[in-house]
Amino acid sequence: MAQFAYDAITKEGQHAHGVLAAGSREEALSALRAQGSRPLTIKESADAGAKKNSFFTNKKVKLHDLMVFTRELSTMVSAGVSLPRCLETLAGQAENPYFKSVINGVNHEVGAGSSLADAMAKYPNVFSDVYINMVRAGEAGGILDDILKRLALQVEKDATIRKKIRSAMAYPVVILCITIIAFFGIMLFILPKIGNILHSLGGPNAKFPIYTQIMLDISNFLKSSSIVHAILPPLTKVPILSILTINAVLFIIIFAVGIAYLRRWTKTPTGAYKYHSFLLRIPVFGKIIAKIAVARFARTFSALMGSGVSVLDALEITGKAVGNKVIQKELVTIAEKVRNGQPLGKQFAEAQYFPAIVGQMISVGEETGNIGDILVKVADFYDEEVDVVIDSLSSLIEPLMIIVLGSLVGLIAASVMGPIANLSKNVGG
Repeated sequence: MAQFAYDAITKEGQHAHGVLAAGSREEALSALRAQGSRPLTIKESADAGAKKNSFFTNKKVKLHDLMVFTRELSTMVSAGVSLPRCLETLAGQAENPYFKSVINGVNHEVGAGSSLADAMAKYPNVFSDVYINMVRAGEAGGILDDILKRLALQVEKDATIRKKIRSAMAYPVVILCITIIAFFGIMLFILPKIGNILHSLGGPNAKFPIYTQIMLDISNFLKSSSIVHAILPPLTKVPILSILTINAVLFIIIFAVGIAYLRRWTKTPTGAYKYHSFLLRIPVFGKIIAKIAVARFARTFSALMGSGVSVLDALEITGKAVGNKVIQKELVTIAEKVRNGQPLGKQFAEAQYFPAIVGQMISVGEETGNIGDILVKVADFYDEEVDVVIDSLSSLIEPLMIIVLGSLVGLIAASVMGPIANLSKNVGG
């Protein structure tokens, strides 16, 4: 859908301008008239034209911008400002042109009768599933301002976690890039010459260690340019292109296509479930993901219960907001058992991905009638645990990466120097 910038007179007689999404100019005019507005001018916006070539368009919204937007929206909603007015004001303050058009698009959808969550769902590259479902939970429970405050904190935590991991990975990534470049340089330039020397010293029937033979095979694979010479003979006259063979190019293309397919597959229901299941099984990181989901569940569920939403509805809404399909499925199972008369706390105590303490605390809350406050304490506890684990992880990533990369460099050195040393002994003898 295209974006159309418009100027119009509202049914209250006020001048309004903004951007709305529509399939054509006629649809945009109809949408404005359906709202009771009288269009003055309407034209396809510059942002829409930029979208036609997405390669040159920055469609990213920084977590900081999203956090500020969420906090300000929460403050304005708490103050009783109407949602369209909030969105119009925030769109005017947005510095990112793309984010401005997104907010205007959300405002248009809300003005046309959509809920805020449904309007945001039209922009999945800006608002995540967790964000959208938490907004939906806030709208369902009449606690949108409270949920938005929690969302702002969550976005801030996500940004902090990413910053810590990036900081810890910066030095190892530089080493990794240098190592990869050095590896291909050795494979393409040095190892072939060393292989010739080894074969000349050891003879045609010389046997090398398995790791040396693997390195030589990789080098031969990368250097095999017969297909290039057959298909692109003019290009092979350029030294660097004669080295960058069709095998290496095909490998890069296959790798890129594989990554793109994997990303697309993880968006499907089956792919998302398997991907989230895999994430939960990753050592260390799986525990972090599970604890974040538990903290998110506890806060959202307590907020919904406190606003009068039924237990079953709260479980269904919260399940969509935890951000993990596997845990969501477990919450669906718990909801079914609760619907059949089973105690809520007992089901959480027996759940696979929820620690026993969650079930125990919920059982205490059921007995005292104070589930909301107890779950807030549970969420605070797991938030602190996540922070501790992330801090510990940050201090461990760098030395672990250095050990891995050092081992790779050592393997290459051993593959080259080991056979030379052995053959030198044989020649000396």
